[in-house]
Amino acid sequence: MALEIERKFLVVSDAFKKEAFKKLKIIQGFLSSVPERTVRVRIIGDLGFLTVKGIGNASGASRYEWEKEIPFDEAKDLLKICEPGVIDKSRYLVKVGIHTFEVDEFYAENKGLVVAEIELSSEKETFTKPKWLGNEVTGITKYYNAALVNNPYVNW
Repeated sequence: MALEIERKFLVVSDAFKKEAFKKLKIIQGFLSSVPERTVRVRIIGDLGFLTVKGIGNASGASRYEWEKEIPFDEAKDLLKICEPGVIDKSRYLVKVGIHTFEVDEFYAENKGLVVAEIELSSEKETFTKPKWLGNEVTGITKYYNAALVNNPYVNW
């Protein structure tokens, strides 16, 4: 498994949409949403993925992640047996400096929530913060997709 180092932020304006070089539609469900071993099924366009994530470290920025592409039809079938609730979102890819932010705009019960993630090579790596980036929420579990299935943004 690879170590994923990622920081997460709220987004304070939709200016990122003009800067995005790509937009993806994502549907995902969870076979397991427990923090110790989250198992996610995701469809992006006509591609399917299965992902296993371990529990985060103390800062919440680092955790183990394993991901494999799976056939689209198998991903659709796995979504049928996932835990209740589905994450429906658009992901915008925005290049800022040498990094790419993944900005997720959520729909349905999570409508109104927009978060940006950036993957880093170390927890101390510096990066340029765009004006549309708000407060950091790295390590705050209620912002994890697996948590949003069980406690959607509309309930906050």
